[in-house]
Amino acid sequence: MRFAGHNFEPLPSGALHWPGQQTLLVADLHLEKMSSFARRGQMLPPYDTGMTLARLEADLRRTGAKRLISLGDSFHRADASSLLTHSDRMRLDALTDIVDCIWLSGNHDPAPHAIGGTCLPELELAGLTLTHEPRRGAAGLISGHLHPAAHIHIEGRSTRRPCFVHDNRLMILPAYGASTGSINIMSPAFIGLFNWPGLEVTMLGRDRTYPVSPKRLVRG
Repeated sequence: MRFAGHNFEPLPSGALHWPGQQTLLVADLHLEKMSSFARRGQMLPPYDTGMTLARLEADLRRTGAKRLISLGDSFHRADASSLLTHSDRMRLDALTDIVDCIWLSGNHDPAPHAIGGTCLPELELAGLTLTHEPRRGAAGLISGHLHPAAHIHIEGRSTRRPCFVHDNRLMILPAYGASTGSINIMSPAFIGLFNWPGLEVTMLGRDRTYPVSPKRLVRG
């Protein structure tokens, strides 16, 4: 994937590998989402954090990235880092010991947390801006927040999957967390963000990613 003069590798997990910077980008981990729901009386299986961390460990091993940048909403709520189980906290601490971790603030986790690494509101790197929420009219901006998905219709069959989407000025990453949902990029939340003629969409598959023509996109 070519974006704003840089080469990237979109991974089936939803992570974005930036080989030129030895960096792995992820968005919207929403760690401890299920435990946050449990505190409100919704008793759901609390395995999402472990599943997300396992996926992250595998992507770091595969790519050999030396730096991890999380584009906000790393945790589902401001105090979620204190809800980690002992084993998940040990895994996260081990991860921060291995790679340089940068945690950007999101709307779910706006304040710095106690996990290792560096907490920042946003980051300028190699001429690109990394942040949580997309902005209209920005150039060279990579963000998360909206959990994009593409719905396509081909030969009487339809498929809806999370996706990477960009127009060479703005890129939005899919949500990485194991318990996160998604929003169709044809929905009102995305109106006005992209230059539609320049749109490039890459859907997540089970073992690979797939470029998709915007002409095949449908609502729903």
